[in-house]
Amino acid sequence: MSAAPDPVVIVSFARTPMGGFQGALGGVKATDLGAAAVKAAIERAGVSGDLVEQIIMGCVLPAGLGQAPARQAAVGAGLPLSVEATTVNKMCGSGMQAAIMAHDALAAGSAEIIVAGGMESMTGAPYLMNKHRGGARIGHDQMWDSMYLDGLEDAYTPGKLMGA
Repeated sequence: MSAAPDPVVIVSFARTPMGGFQGALGGVKATDLGAAAVKAAIERAGVSGDLVEQIIMGCVLPAGLGQAPARQAAVGAGLPLSVEATTVNKMCGSGMQAAIMAHDALAAGSAEIIVAGGMESMTGAPYLMNKHRGGARIGHDQMWDSMYLDGLEDAYTPGKLMGA
């Protein structure tokens, strides 16, 4: 018994240059990097942005980016506001999970054209101050590195890197 052919195809791709930590791209927000890649991929595909139905973007470190990073990347790429936008956080697998979700939606017939990918700027991850919403009052406080806390540290073994 042979399986039916998968109707899902990748028609284009694009990526930004890979920068180093606190390097030349350090001042560029993850959403702007995502927008540049999305815009280039759509142009290479020769598809009108008006035909895109969904965008699914992975982003591990969204702190400080503002609401709905995938929506920001879509708008920055010139996609219409009618495009459904979803941001996915599955750690290092976020971009891959976005591609899997796009595949599944296409295979199910929920959409015909979807943009999927990932965007990140580890340099742009902010430091956090936990006590300051209600006021630190008396005593010392501590700053938390959101890149380390949310992206690198094992959630179950504080102080240890994930996967180590």
